[in-house]
Amino acid sequence: MTDTLATILGFIGATLMLASYLMKSMLPLRIAALTACCFLVAYGALKSALPTLLLYGALIPINVKKTLQIKKLVKAIENARDDTPVSEWLLPHMHRRTVKAGTTLWRQGDAATEMLYLDTGTLRLAEYDELLPPGSLVGEIGLFAPDNRRTLTLEARGDCVVYSLTAEEMALLYYQNPKLGFHVMRLIVARLMRDAQRHRPQPTIAAAVP
Repeated sequence: MTDTLATILGFIGATLMLASYLMKSMLPLRIAALTACCFLVAYGALKSALPTLLLYGALIPINVKKTLQIKKLVKAIENARDDTPVSEWLLPHMHRRTVKAGTTLWRQGDAATEMLYLDTGTLRLAEYDELLPPGSLVGEIGLFAPDNRRTLTLEARGDCVVYSLTAEEMALLYYQNPKLGFHVMRLIVARLMRDAQRHRPQPTIAAAVP
């Protein structure tokens, strides 16, 4: 009887785990994976299969954490005002790293693979000699450009702490809630308008004829 129950639980767990790999929406994926782990832990306990028990037991808290993060993101996007900074939604899903002063994070023309949020320190857009303060989000244009190339060179003016999000991670978040894409587009348009303003010729005032 115990073996039969264990086999049933194992098949259910395996089916749910396989289904999670076929899902595109992140929240159902995580819930399916979490449920699968619970069934497989029960299978491992009934079968005294220690490796299975330890593996899927360790995956349960990981999937719980990821599920809660995604639910928080979805709730934040759904309740967000139009002026809510995109960084508030993205930061829990970004990866922290430190950057030494003088480091070139990317050069104009490089392949764009990530966007960055500056937590502390100062970054510099070399071509414009523009300094970016903490709280700046940078690199999103390259991710969405047709050729996925950097439009400007980015350097660390001093020691910095940044958070990064890859193009693949952004795509997964977009699958979860397409509304995120709308707000990222607003961010990109605002930056492009500022860039266009820089290149716009300034009106000159004709000298008065005596």
